[in-house]
Amino acid sequence: MRKFAWISVLLAMAAPGEAQSVKAGIDAWQRADYADAVGIWRPLAEADDADAAFNLGQAYRLGRGVPTNLAAAQTWFERAARKGHVDAQTTLGLLLFDTGNRVGGMRWLKLAAEQGEPRALLIYGTALYNGDGVVRDPVLAYAYVSRAAAQGLAPAKTTLAEMDQLIPLEQRLRGIALARKKASAGKPAPAKPTTKAASVKPAAKVAVKAAPKPTVATPAKALVPAATGAWRVQLGAFSKRASAETLFAKLSGSGALAGRQPFYVAAGAITRLQAGPFESRAAATAACAALSARGQPCFPVSAK
Repeated sequence: MRKFAWISVLLAMAAPGEAQSVKAGIDAWQRADYADAVGIWRPLAEADDADAAFNLGQAYRLGRGVPTNLAAAQTWFERAARKGHVDAQTTLGLLLFDTGNRVGGMRWLKLAAEQGEPRALLIYGTALYNGDGVVRDPVLAYAYVSRAAAQGLAPAKTTLAEMDQLIPLEQRLRGIALARKKASAGKPAPAKPTTKAASVKPAAKVAVKAAPKPTVATPAKALVPAATGAWRVQLGAFSKRASAETLFAKLSGSGALAGRQPFYVAAGAITRLQAGPFESRAAATAACAALSARGQPCFPVSAK
């Protein structure tokens, strides 16, 4: 009896942990029990559950339930991405792009774009238009950005409108036909709001809202390398210039603002922080997308 009792106790202790699911972690996360959520997701992620690995990466990226650790976030995102997790591929691509690994970032963003992820479509499409790190292809660029815009991504709509002014009609028509072909042939991964933290506030989808993430968008290196042009991005308005200078110092090391300079625009008692220049509105929008993906409010403005 004594031996049986001990086994029963051990089983009782183990059962709750074994019964935990990714959804249970999301429930804990939504209650702001971040440490509990991480505790639930970690063993599942270690057992190669892609949703759990993605959510654990988000926890490390945001510093909730665990200390902020972008290296750990990258590790978990990559584990999920290698299993075909589209949100993980997109978030990993943005993270790598923002930290200077543009080649690696574009590789993952391309994979996600091919599956119809709107943020990836916008970023990779912008790179295709600019010929930034990839062979320039305005037709394919228009196809990708139009697919992102068709999914309601506001920054993509803005970029598409800019492309309408820059790309000849014949190429745009070819791009639309290609977009339709890819959309009908592709099978975008269905959303799983009950198993991904992206459905909760800390996930990558939050960035999409903020994108405004064109999505894309983390304030990182701009997609257009040459620091020339009549466009800037506005990052905030402050009652003290020192606050604007502090924010730019914090953001200047990110990829989207690499090679850009700050502009402190006085407006009465307010100082507006802008950064640039960018050669086009599309380039400024793409940089904002990258910044927004990190949670930094941003929108393109004309320097004229």
